[in-house]
Amino acid sequence: MLTLRCCLRRRNLLDARYFRLFHDARSHEPVKADPRWPGWQVVIGIETHAQIKSTHKLFSQSSCHTRHSHSHSPNTEVSLFDAAFPGTLPRLNPICVDLALRTSLALQCSIQAQSSFDRKHYFYSDLPSGYQITQQYVPLAKNGTLHISQPDGSRTPIRIKQVQLEQDTAKSTFVPYKRESWIDLNRAGTGLMEIVSEADLRSPEEAAEYVLALQAILRAVGSSDGNMEDGSLRCDVNVSINPTGGPTGSGTRCEIKNLNSVKFMTAAIRHEIQRQSAILVSSPDARIEQETRGFNEDTFETFRLRSKEDAPDYRYMPDPNLGVLRLSKDRIEHVRSTLPELPWQTRKRLEEVYKLSERDIDVLLGIDSGREVQFDGEKARGAVKYFEVAVEGQGLVPHGKPLDPKVVMDWIQKLGGLLAKENIPFRSNPITAEQLGELVYLLQTDAITPTSARRLLRHMVKDPTTAKTSFVAKEGDYYTFSSSLDRNSTSAVSQETSDKDPLTVLCEKVVAERSEEVGKYRKGQKNVLNVIVGAVMKESKGRVDGKKARLILQQLMEES
Repeated sequence: MLTLRCCLRRRNLLDARYFRLFHDARSHEPVKADPRWPGWQVVIGIETHAQIKSTHKLFSQSSCHTRHSHSHSPNTEVSLFDAAFPGTLPRLNPICVDLALRTSLALQCSIQAQSSFDRKHYFYSDLPSGYQITQQYVPLAKNGTLHISQPDGSRTPIRIKQVQLEQDTAKSTFVPYKRESWIDLNRAGTGLMEIVSEADLRSPEEAAEYVLALQAILRAVGSSDGNMEDGSLRCDVNVSINPTGGPTGSGTRCEIKNLNSVKFMTAAIRHEIQRQSAILVSSPDARIEQETRGFNEDTFETFRLRSKEDAPDYRYMPDPNLGVLRLSKDRIEHVRSTLPELPWQTRKRLEEVYKLSERDIDVLLGIDSGREVQFDGEKARGAVKYFEVAVEGQGLVPHGKPLDPKVVMDWIQKLGGLLAKENIPFRSNPITAEQLGELVYLLQTDAITPTSARRLLRHMVKDPTTAKTSFVAKEGDYYTFSSSLDRNSTSAVSQETSDKDPLTVLCEKVVAERSEEVGKYRKGQKNVLNVIVGAVMKESKGRVDGKKARLILQQLMEES
């Protein structure tokens, strides 16, 4: 026991010494003065807890509470092990390991061939066993990198200290009117990845960019849906400040616990910087007390939870019921070779292959982001794949030439707006990529007008069908009026074909009905033409080419 205590203590000292060294990671960069807190440099590190999107929990066969979108009643997805019954033993879920490996490889971490599990002891009502199984000393992976974007377009590497597996706790809900806390064990034992960054972040905005970039990676590899609003991604932020020009990392850090949105995280960091700087300038002898703090979402202020002296002694020890986790090179390489496309790779491909703008790429990647992540690493066909299939226009375009990607992107955005009005998530989109591609094809070949295309899209959203778009357009009479006037011609329409041309017949009808406007036009009030064109569009329900209609109307009204 004495040997074990000495070993653990030595590890803690080494960790503490390493913690002081990592502040120099960006020492080669010039310190950028921030007018919001002049004279101070900010140092930020983030511990992120991401819930693994596995069907089963980390050490038991109980279903994860997220499987059916919180539909289970409290305390119904709990095994004897989750409830800490004596004599029950853990059994590691290999899928959780593989998903954590995906994340680690995407973060360019060094995978440890051998890792181990430790018990972190503390008492709280949402922890039935009185300890949490984690990987404090020998984690799954170490020494990774995540690049974040800067406003000037450059990318800054943020070091990842380690990625470790651990259990989630139960969910406690305080009921004020009863003065009771209710415990739901459905979440207890769900697999978590704790992703610990080094303190390489220098502003609230960099911290936000880091979390968003990490969230995108988790979703891309399918290891977590990263939905902060649902509690499947939570952040603990360490903040310290030191005088500009002084030793980096010389300030005392304070930890802000359980931040569940990027907005709240940046607000908490800003308040903490202002709080610490106000204390330090109040007196030459003032100092920051190292402590753990919470965040008030109503006042946007941090508040004290406990000081360093009050912090519990977690009494880490190796878990005697779990052996060493050994990962073969073949297993690691298999996960590496099957790694899905990463966010920056997708962005580069969309830019180079489809020539999409940065704004369009952001919109496409943001559609239903996180909702397409399935359980156990499976991915549904998301918005990017939907876009690519639509652009391909299989069987529609001659010689295999794809549709115009920008036009397809415009119509995906129009579709997104219609779905939002109907409160339909994109993953439940009733219009297939093939149907949307055919709609764009009909539009580009002038078979339907933009107005008709919008009406057709609304109809297909409200009345879903598996039929081809061309069939729906024909049945609903959405096809445009034909015209004998060539689109590039400005010559007069032949009188001989007027009786055969539906568009000319329609224009003649409108001219006959609008004698007052026609008279004004012939007297020189040319702007009246817009009113008459509008009448043609209304009569045809938007199924005519406005330019062609204008030319025909001009010819008809100038004949006599």
